[in-house]
Amino acid sequence: MEETQINIELTEEIAQGVYSNLAIITHSSSEFVLDFIRMMPGLPKAKVQSRIIVTPEHTKKLFLALQENIARYEAQHGTIKIDHNAPQVPIPLNFGAGTAQA
Repeated sequence: MEETQINIELTEEIAQGVYSNLAIITHSSSEFVLDFIRMMPGLPKAKVQSRIIVTPEHTKKLFLALQENIARYEAQHGTIKIDHNAPQVPIPLNFGAGTAQA
C-alpha cells in the first residue's frame, strides 16, 4: 500500500499560536468541541481564544497522540506535576452544552 503525502501549509499568522491556560470540552453524539480560553489574573471575564470542532474518531486520535507525546516529554524532562489542590475554575452554566471538562 502506497503512502500519500500531504502538503501542510502554516501561515505566519497561525504560526504565532494562541496562548491558552484553560480548555473546556463539550460533545454531542457526532462531534467534540474544544474551546481554548485565556484566563487573566484578577479579571472576572475570559474569552475563548480558539474553538476546534472534531469528530469522535479524530478526538480519540488526538487523545492517543497527546498520550504518546506526554510520555516522550516526561521521559526527557521528568514527570509533569499537577496541583490537585489548586482551586478549580467554575464553568458557567450558560456556556455551551453537553459534558464539560477542564
